[in-house]
Amino acid sequence: DDLVRDYASWIDFREEGYGVDRRHPQLHYIPEDALADLREQTIRWTRNGRPQSIPLLPGRIYMAPSGYKIRMEKHPSAPSWRLIGTTGEGVFCHKPCTVSGGGKSEISKSLWDYMQYGPIFVADFEEDIKQVQEIFQRDYTDRWRPEILAEQSYATYPSRPILSPKRSLGSVIKLLTPSDDYRDEYNTWLNSIPKRILSLAFLIKRFHKPEWGDNWLEHFAVDLVNGDPGNELKLHDRKLVGFYLRVGFHGDRGWRLFKVRQDFAPAAKVQTEDDISSSVTAPARFVEHAPEGHPVDAYKFVINCEYRLFQRPDEAIHRGFDRQAEADLARSDVNFISNFEPLTRADVAEMMEKVVDFDAFTPPMKKLLRSVKKGESGYVVCSSNPRQVDGRPSKNPRYLQDRPDMTNPLDRYVAEMGTRLFRAIPAEKPVPLPVGAVIAGRRNNPPDPERGIRSLAVYSPIHYQELPELFMDYVASLTGKSPSTTGAGSEGALTKGPFNALRPAADLNAALVAMILTGHAGFSTAAGHVGPRQRFDHDLSLLVPEIWCRMTPEERRPEFLIENGMLERVEDIHRGGERIPAGRLGYRITQRFVLRFFGRVFDHPDKVFDESILRPETQDPQSFLDGVKYICEAHQRVARQYFEDGTIEELCPPLRGLVTIMARGDYEGRTEHDPEIRRLFTRQALLESEWYERRLRTARDREESLLRRLEGYINHYPEERLRTDPALGATIAARRQFVAERLAEFSASRSLDEFSGTIGAQPTW
Repeated sequence: DDLVRDYASWIDFREEGYGVDRRHPQLHYIPEDALADLREQTIRWTRNGRPQSIPLLPGRIYMAPSGYKIRMEKHPSAPSWRLIGTTGEGVFCHKPCTVSGGGKSEISKSLWDYMQYGPIFVADFEEDIKQVQEIFQRDYTDRWRPEILAEQSYATYPSRPILSPKRSLGSVIKLLTPSDDYRDEYNTWLNSIPKRILSLAFLIKRFHKPEWGDNWLEHFAVDLVNGDPGNELKLHDRKLVGFYLRVGFHGDRGWRLFKVRQDFAPAAKVQTEDDISSSVTAPARFVEHAPEGHPVDAYKFVINCEYRLFQRPDEAIHRGFDRQAEADLARSDVNFISNFEPLTRADVAEMMEKVVDFDAFTPPMKKLLRSVKKGESGYVVCSSNPRQVDGRPSKNPRYLQDRPDMTNPLDRYVAEMGTRLFRAIPAEKPVPLPVGAVIAGRRNNPPDPERGIRSLAVYSPIHYQELPELFMDYVASLTGKSPSTTGAGSEGALTKGPFNALRPAADLNAALVAMILTGHAGFSTAAGHVGPRQRFDHDLSLLVPEIWCRMTPEERRPEFLIENGMLERVEDIHRGGERIPAGRLGYRITQRFVLRFFGRVFDHPDKVFDESILRPETQDPQSFLDGVKYICEAHQRVARQYFEDGTIEELCPPLRGLVTIMARGDYEGRTEHDPEIRRLFTRQALLESEWYERRLRTARDREESLLRRLEGYINHYPEERLRTDPALGATIAARRQFVAERLAEFSASRSLDEFSGTIGAQPTW
């Protein structure tokens, strides 16, 4: 309460003991001890020994002094309501250096639009419940391998019953998912249980209340249909509905659907960037109220440079699937639309005759099409109908979407307020929101011999690369075949080649310094294909932020993941006397990673990615080898251009050595595996290097030069204007004083300490 009262200047506190935000009345501030009773739709707490309450209403957000947010939402496909809780501190997922088709937009799209819903089925209620009962009553103390039992000291603690309040749903999912830590006999028993039975056990755990005890069965039932037990499970008087998420495709048309946990709710997202962003790297000592986590030398801040986002709604071709795209395209005001087929009134009438297919659209799109049929409009575009090009639908439909954070500022405001309260930032201070995770996107394609396109689908769903391997990829910026492009290949350093007037060395040097100072780990996700036979499109780009926001800062550290066997190194391959440098792929996630973190989203995380997905070489070893060769050949081809145009001389020493290795195979007899090369990419080497000191000196000299230019400009400002405009005179006087003081500081000290921790400036080498 005391923390919230600090904001009394702009929050209207009432006698009931809670605050209503004047800027956004939908946002209510409540005491930390407030409790929500969903049955009575009431939030209750005690103030000065007296009970207090306010109504719990849909459309409102309730925020505690810790920044924790609560909202009540109706299930999108069931007659039930539930409370959604969101933490005060989120994670800023940044997707730099992402090639065309790599999923820049998808990282910020809400997963709500891509969820599928369906009833919870039981095959035979009595038999299924009997098997669930056996699962609940089993003794699980024998599941661990002896070495794991000794290492983790699990023998010290008794195994908690599945329905115990002390065991979470996530713990139950982990308990009932096969693992290398479990005995073979136990894993065999788990694999013998039908997945529908396990899902039923998870569902009962989700809804179980402590007061039920072991009498949970009386709360679940099925209806009688034609005198026989039905198959749709009910909790009391309502049918239960499950959530399903697509993660890739099965064959040409089939989807790989996986049931998400019954307590899952998609992350609340605020889009902060799309194609064009501006960033700054600020020394940590200048950043007040920074997020908690591992200490760093600097923070990276990013701001969107665009008002409208050039969206390509790939999934909108499936009616009702991309709800946001359908709502945007159905707007009645001005729209900019490209590569959609102009439909006539006759076309719309024909579409509406197929009632079932037409009903799959969301209400905004149906309303638009109905209005065209009744009105006099000549043409209309529909989200599921891209323009026909040579008799085939274009794969590159586009439209300009107004930035969601500007059209609906409440989401961003709520996120910032939650962070402000979580970090206890005073009202008059800004809320710093630095980048928390770097997750670039790749576009992978299978081989297409007829069109001369080689495989780029050698990456697993998530990779981590240390800086030498990461910057090899950043230099080449390879993209597979994408709807955004006419071919495949390099898009230029950091993917900015076609759009950037700066020389590549300036950007590469700055990017490397920023990565070292901020300590960001270079992760990447796959779009398109994983291996030549597994197609995912943008499903992974949508899913990975859901995983990342459910990981702690410690769990996001690659050192932690490697130490715990959740990342495995891809080793070089030796074949017939030839070394194929597959090690440039870095590290990739393992089944341990999937079991631990995907279990926070799915009922059966072990089924989401099998061996053929986690290790793409198992799909087609020859295709994998050729893909790695193609990447290395592209590295060599791009790097040689740096020698031909002289760019190599402008690169900082670590990148100069790396590009030389890419072009010629070694640098002064060393490869990227040599400890001396890898040391060049460390924080200690950076801070001790002469080239970084030169960048700082260049930045200092340029700022001093700028100040002297400003001083000359201010001193030559027309005195007559200053005399006739007192306000302008005061402004110029203040600026003159500021410049004078800064120049005095420069004259008094030639130290570079003030600039240490910045990226400096590109010198003229």
